[in-house]
Amino acid sequence: MAKYIFITGGVVSSLGKGLTAASLGRLLISRGLSIRMLKVDPYLNVDPGTMSPYQHGEVYVTDDGAETDLDLGHYERFTGQPTSRKSNFTAGRIYWEVLKKERHGDYLGGTVQMIPHITDEIKAHIRALDEEGVDVVLVEIGGTVGDIEGLTFLEAIRQIGLEEGRDNVMYIHLTYVPYIKAAGEVKTKPSQQSVAKLREIGIVPDALICRSEVDLTDDVRKKLSLFCNVPTHAVIQEKDVDHTIYELPLVLSEQGLDEIIMVHFRLARPQAKLTQWRKLVDTIINPKRTARIAVVGKYSELQDAYKSIFEAIYHGGFAHEAKVEIVKVAAEEIEDGKHHEVLKSAGGILVPGGFGTRGIEGKIHAIRVARENGIPFLGICLGLQCAVIEFARNVCGLKGAQTTEIEKDAPHPVVCLMEEQEKVVDLGGTMRLGAWPCALVKGTRAAAAYGTDKISERHRHRYEVNNKYRAEFEKNGLVLSGISPDGNLVEMVELKTHPWFVACQFHPEFKSQPLAPHPLFRAFVGASLERIL
Repeated sequence: MAKYIFITGGVVSSLGKGLTAASLGRLLISRGLSIRMLKVDPYLNVDPGTMSPYQHGEVYVTDDGAETDLDLGHYERFTGQPTSRKSNFTAGRIYWEVLKKERHGDYLGGTVQMIPHITDEIKAHIRALDEEGVDVVLVEIGGTVGDIEGLTFLEAIRQIGLEEGRDNVMYIHLTYVPYIKAAGEVKTKPSQQSVAKLREIGIVPDALICRSEVDLTDDVRKKLSLFCNVPTHAVIQEKDVDHTIYELPLVLSEQGLDEIIMVHFRLARPQAKLTQWRKLVDTIINPKRTARIAVVGKYSELQDAYKSIFEAIYHGGFAHEAKVEIVKVAAEEIEDGKHHEVLKSAGGILVPGGFGTRGIEGKIHAIRVARENGIPFLGICLGLQCAVIEFARNVCGLKGAQTTEIEKDAPHPVVCLMEEQEKVVDLGGTMRLGAWPCALVKGTRAAAAYGTDKISERHRHRYEVNNKYRAEFEKNGLVLSGISPDGNLVEMVELKTHPWFVACQFHPEFKSQPLAPHPLFRAFVGASLERIL
């Protein structure tokens, strides 16, 4: 039977529960434990797949095709373990399942209520991760204690504590301890109130992780311990790290949080094996070189919209013991004549995925700059489609080449809707999703980067390269370096005469990890480092 750790948040949102949970996962793995991780979101959307990046940041895709919360990206990057459809669920999905059962008659005509029916469904989804060989299940509860929509989730995890026994369940509360600059002191009252809310529900935290801008004194820790009913040694400080988020597991370990967990669960306590992680952090803090990469996106002002992209770029730098400076370029502003010199002076240009018309022409122009000036280029999903459009217009002479996502009756629809998508009406969960195999052409840059000619990558798209134009593209020098095994879908393209110009229809960023940088990002950053300005 697995042990359970529930991680809740208080005072304010955006404290970094996902990073904290991921760091705990890394620490437990370093102790030799087998873990599973779960993110629970109390909002009513069935999944985040149709949510705007302004609302939710990026949508993270798993191998089995689930559109999930971006925190699953943190989980995979820190722990090195794949997540799945089981690793994220929402209140919307829970209510959906319960109402389907009610319509089917599964409740035998009984009154369906929040307790026990909704809470039982929540518990069943949590316990679904208690698989054979799993030692600990870490569950991050989204939102903030006190939110109305989160009450049933807190009630469900309270019940699990009662049913499994407190020796098998641990509650960790992440809270904010503000520093009032004018008064020159930190205030513990918000954390006290947050924990009081939890205790009203029946949950008493076993450890308190305190986000703060300044160091907490012993007196502050003792005060938090007294009023929050948490042992002083279990009041953990979590200041902003100095250099990189990958320092966080080491910060928590130095304060003994992993030891507290092992003692609570009465587990064997082998020494944590963090040598490789410490070496990674040292590489990040002491880079030997620097690369400068321009990311041309629709949501350049949103850090979370391209979270996995940015992290994968950094990982590519780690592989070369290099620091990567990312320049965020708004595609729309390129259309207004801005940023052209920024693009030309970059070591590399990356165009990520996206949807809709905004910024398309700016992305296409950025790709032309990369192609004509020999600047290393990596296109992802829509980035590949824009690369194909640019090549069609400016190399093949196909005037008016466009994607039918933007112009339904384009004179040259070089990118078009996938055949199986033509009759799709619902938007949620209906794209080409999850891991799909791809065959690489031997002798290409793609094959060289991967070191193999057979790969599997995660997808999230509805449109594809129009096969009617494949011969025209190849005649003019575009190499179709990656094709689906059935030969129907173009998965990768590149230019043979360019220093490094590669684009892919899939999302390689979802499989990149700091200890195992993705081959395409490693090769792309390597090429960017070689560019002499």
